[in-house]
Amino acid sequence: MAGRVFLLSPASCSGERARLVFNPKAGFPLARRLREPEGAPLGEVFSFLSGLYFRGKLTYARAFARPPQATGGVFVITANAGLLPADEPVTLARLRRFARVNIDASEARYRRPLARAARELAAAAGEDCEIVLLGSIASAKYVDVLGKVFSERLLFPGDFVGRGDMSRGGLMLRCAREGRELEYRPVLGAVRHGKRPPRLVPGGGPFGPPNPLARLR
Repeated sequence: MAGRVFLLSPASCSGERARLVFNPKAGFPLARRLREPEGAPLGEVFSFLSGLYFRGKLTYARAFARPPQATGGVFVITANAGLLPADEPVTLARLRRFARVNIDASEARYRRPLARAARELAAAAGEDCEIVLLGSIASAKYVDVLGKVFSERLLFPGDFVGRGDMSRGGLMLRCAREGRELEYRPVLGAVRHGKRPPRLVPGGGPFGPPNPLARLR
């Protein structure tokens, strides 16, 4: 069975939730941990900053990653540090550095570290390992960099097309809970925009039985 590694698009480090974390008077546990030298796991921090969408990506990736022995299975795209393992600790100072760099394929401070990390991952994972992007393919900010490295090995969930972030997050949480992996398509040459699919129905419908996602909306 081929290996599978997931790349997660990042959370915003300049939004409303980020301002809560950056507030020096913030007293909630995550904010306090970020001010300590040990920091907090990147996946946990971005789950707080982004909410349902990133939490869905992280939960799904951890459920279905099949990494080769030479590498981890879940990496997060960052603004200026390339790909970092989801469990890598970060501090408030590092988050501030993330916030200073635009995630744009034309921004060298973003593009160069990401391309370098992608090449290192490609070499470590081997040619038979699939690389699944859990993030938007509608813009160039991820695809233009990662596609040049991974080529046809770079995949994405076909069910992402036409969905917004909240819908994607809910779908991935449900799939992880049910043990149902999505189908993947090559990113290069894919249709990047499409008709919006039916909404996830809390009471059942095309995506399965009732679930607690309704409380998360």
